Amino acid sequence: MQTRQVRKLINEALSDAKAKDVVVLDVRKVCDFTDYMVIVSGTSNRHVVTVAHKVIDKLRRHGRKPGGVEGADVGDWVLIDYGDVVVHVMRNQTRDFYNLEKLWGEGKKVGLVGR
Repeated sequence: MQTRQVRKLINEALSDAKAKDVVVLDVRKVCDFTDYMVIVSGTSNRHVVTVAHKVIDKLRRHGRKPGGVEGADVGDWVLIDYGDVVVHVMRNQTRDFYNLEKLWGEGKKVGLVGR
């Protein structure tokens, strides 16, 4: 499955789960472990976990399993690694504290696929 299709399916899952403040960073020129980072907020720990599960389920139905999932047992920050796309689902407070958009600020913000 091509990266564009993975991003499109992630976007659809995030929309279905009513995820908040979605940002997609093209980090191909600033890191070597992924091409895109999707950073998104959930309104509570339960919402964060639900959003993450919607993403995982959507891609699994299309034959793509994550290489790793971290944080789903707590729900403060769930990281889903699809290799070429890494998804960060975070509570607002956690997102503000770690400020990944600033940390990876050299990456280019790109539009969501499928919107």
